[in-house]
Amino acid sequence: MDSLGGAGERGARTGELAFHYCYQPQGQRTSVTTLIRAAGLRWPVEEDFEFGKDQFGLDQCQARLYTAIRRHTVLVMAALAVCAVAAAQLRARTDTQAPPPTTPDQAPPPHPGLIPLTVPETRRLLNRLLHRPTPPEHAHPWATWRRRHQARSRWFHQRTRLNR
Repeated sequence: MDSLGGAGERGARTGELAFHYCYQPQGQRTSVTTLIRAAGLRWPVEEDFEFGKDQFGLDQCQARLYTAIRRHTVLVMAALAVCAVAAAQLRARTDTQAPPPTTPDQAPPPHPGLIPLTVPETRRLLNRLLHRPTPPEHAHPWATWRRRHQARSRWFHQRTRLNR
C-alpha cells in the first residue's frame, strides 16, 4: 500500500503552522530533505497560477459546462505559452540594461537601457498590435518607453538597496 509523507513548518512572522503531504510509494524511503523540497515546489505552482489569473484571465470564465471551461482554460494556457516562448527567445536580444550601481551615491546613467522582454510585456504588445486599432508604428515606441522606464526604476531600486 502506498503512503503519504509529511512535513510541517511554522511561519516566521505569524507563527502559524502549515503541513504538507507528499505521495510516497510503498517500500521507498524518502528523506526529510526530499519532503521539504517537494513542499517547496508548491509555491512556484501557486505563483504561476496567480500569474495566469492576473495576466491572462484564467479565472474569468463564467461558463457552466465542462467543455466550455476546458476550452477557456486551454486557450488561456496556449496564450500564456506563446507569450512565454516569445519572451524567452527574445530575452538575450532585448536586454540592454546599464550595469547596476556600485555605490549608494552613484549618479544614474544617461541611458538606462531596456529590461528584457517579459511575459506580461509580450502580452501587452500582442494586445496592442492585435486588439486595438492603433497604427503599428505606435506599438514599438510605446514598448520602448515602458521598458526604458522599467530599466531606470530597476537601477534606482538597486542603488537604494546599497544604502541598507
